[in-house]
Amino acid sequence: MMVVIAYSCESLIVQPGDDDHHMEDFEATWQRINDVYPFLEFKNLNWDSIHQVYEPRFEAARGDEFYLVFDDFLAELKDGHLWYQTNGGGRIYPYYPARHFRDRHGYDPFVVRSYFDSGLTVTASKVAEYGILPGNIGYVFISGFQENYLIEEFPGILEYLRNTAGLIMDIRQKRGGSYDNVEAVVTRFISDSLARPRLYLLGEFIDIPPFQPAGPFTYTNPVVVLVNGSTFSAGELTAEIMKQIPQVTVVGDTTGGGGVVSSGGRPEHVGEYELPSGRMIYIGTGYFERYDGEMFEWNGVVPDIRIPQTGEDTGKGVDRQLEFAIDWIKRESN
Repeated sequence: MMVVIAYSCESLIVQPGDDDHHMEDFEATWQRINDVYPFLEFKNLNWDSIHQVYEPRFEAARGDEFYLVFDDFLAELKDGHLWYQTNGGGRIYPYYPARHFRDRHGYDPFVVRSYFDSGLTVTASKVAEYGILPGNIGYVFISGFQENYLIEEFPGILEYLRNTAGLIMDIRQKRGGSYDNVEAVVTRFISDSLARPRLYLLGEFIDIPPFQPAGPFTYTNPVVVLVNGSTFSAGELTAEIMKQIPQVTVVGDTTGGGGVVSSGGRPEHVGEYELPSGRMIYIGTGYFERYDGEMFEWNGVVPDIRIPQTGEDTGKGVDRQLEFAIDWIKRESN
């Protein structure tokens, strides 16, 4: 089942305004959110009142002023997955979680590489890079879960790291992607079946069989998963699932808190929606729950061990979260 957990950022190219469709786009967007968005009650949003507030603003907007009002309107949902796309332009995300801004400079690839005696190997897709730290500790950085990249490349990564004393999986600064790629990663660390986080689409529970062990071998040595406030969407789902595996410890800081999803399985579950003007928006139609029954949305995933890491730390060439992970694996593997 392909579940899309999308989160990215592209540049904005604003085309000439189309006043004829401003009100139509506003009404269509309001109605679409009212019909399919799963978190209006959870976020205590009075959607009718928001309509009343924004209707005169849209009526007064001229030309590209529409985008300023539209951005404010969509930002009311405080949803890091929601995007809109201008005619001929890129996807615009009106909202980013506060934890992302807190931690966005807490990971620096150049600082990470300073802990290695040799360079890291970058996969063909450039989605992941991996290597072996001093002490025979494996390391893999995953930058996203898009396309089929991890389905195709993660087996080779794990084969290379197979005989390491332990493994650090770094999913700080992560973006979205597909559930299939998440599954391709987490199933390489389980020895028995594992229940999935509960998935709901348009309020309906989707019963999916448990995860099953995959691949020619299961990696059973100690694993540390690194997360921070910029870990979002598919990265959060990966961290939550990995938390359930006995040899895994999640270290870092609470993730961003993005829980909305959509699916290509049935037309009504698709998140992308075309407005009367031809502009595209993405409104999630469902959500995953954490294993404790709480929402990912706004709550995020709390690490097993909290180790803060700031931009000031990385500015000094120090990665406290990585250092803790290295020491943890040394202790656990002895």
